[in-house]
Amino acid sequence: MRELAICVQNENENVSIVETINSIKNTNFKNVFVQWYDENWKYSQDEQIKICKELGFNIIFAHLGYQNINAIWEEGLEGDKLVERYKKDIKNCKENNIPMVVMHLTRSKTAPMYNEIGLNRIRKIVEYAKKLNIKVAFENTKIKGYLEYIIENIEEENVGICFDSGHYHIHFNDEFNFKLFKDKIFAVHLHDNDKSDDLHLMPFEGTINWKELILKLKECNYNGPITLELCYRYDYLKMSLDEFYKKGYEIGEKLADMFEN
Repeated sequence: MRELAICVQNENENVSIVETINSIKNTNFKNVFVQWYDENWKYSQDEQIKICKELGFNIIFAHLGYQNINAIWEEGLEGDKLVERYKKDIKNCKENNIPMVVMHLTRSKTAPMYNEIGLNRIRKIVEYAKKLNIKVAFENTKIKGYLEYIIENIEEENVGICFDSGHYHIHFNDEFNFKLFKDKIFAVHLHDNDKSDDLHLMPFEGTINWKELILKLKECNYNGPITLELCYRYDYLKMSLDEFYKKGYEIGEKLADMFEN
């Protein structure tokens, strides 16, 4: 059966990140991904990684922050600063033995049109990552076209995508050019919603057609972990944190079985 993985989620409600990490440890999860957002959290991203390592977790990738990411497509110093920021993040990931980073290409529902300015900056980022043997997976967010533009214009072995099922459902209305991304899906964020918002529900608790989606991912030759991006909030607060992650693990096993059959 495929490996299962889960997000070390800083947006869980009413619990600390340490409680979150310990609760994940109380299940059978052995793989996690971390949020490398450069935020002023009570426990820094470095401290979170240290805790994960001390508990024996395998960190499969770091989700990099996306503050001001739209500037990467615009002329000016702000966009240039992003290149240096992401290089620094990638270097930190290398030093922590994290083999892959996930990046957004836009933020919000509007952004500058993709263009050569942004493409050249992104080339610098991925070329730097390639030197460090780090993969870069760009995530489908809220606007179509950006992933296609990058994949069609940067042909590097370390460049692929992170497929987010929740964004695919609510922002893309289940429309996605899977054929273009065959053999290019390096990572996934699996979660559900009912199209009212990006809810980060457990799979099968929203309106995504999981049988159809998993078939599409199999056709793209995705062979990585079943990676859940869940959030402890809303009605989930009625159960304990341990119960939440135990249920998440069971859902992950169900998805893994569907990939095999």
